[in-house]
Amino acid sequence: MQLPERLQHARNFNVAVQESGDTVLFLHRLEPGGTNRSYGIHVGQLAGLPTMVVSRAKEILSALEGEHRMVPGAPPSASRDPGQLALFSEASVPDPMVEELRSIDVNSLTPLEALNRLADFQRRVGERK
Repeated sequence: MQLPERLQHARNFNVAVQESGDTVLFLHRLEPGGTNRSYGIHVGQLAGLPTMVVSRAKEILSALEGEHRMVPGAPPSASRDPGQLALFSEASVPDPMVEELRSIDVNSLTPLEALNRLADFQRRVGERK
């Protein structure tokens, strides 16, 4: 049962969107009623989430949508893990900067060396955008 069916003064509204292929334009207008789509991934893209995160989110959404298309009454897959889905796939390529960070012995750095390393990482991350 939907909330508006339970509460007299509750109403469903959604943000109007215009879709063109894989592109979504939010029209800054509320429309009555619910929606049958989630635009969270598009909002994440607009917010500047890394491409790798957005790609993984699309993979997860596709898998979840596939589960909902199962034959009614059919038992769920035995291999399906009902727990938390991983944000990053196991097969994703390790980031060289993350590997470099892991290899640093922070206890052997002087404060100046640590600050210089940190400034270098910030510069390199900025160049990726």
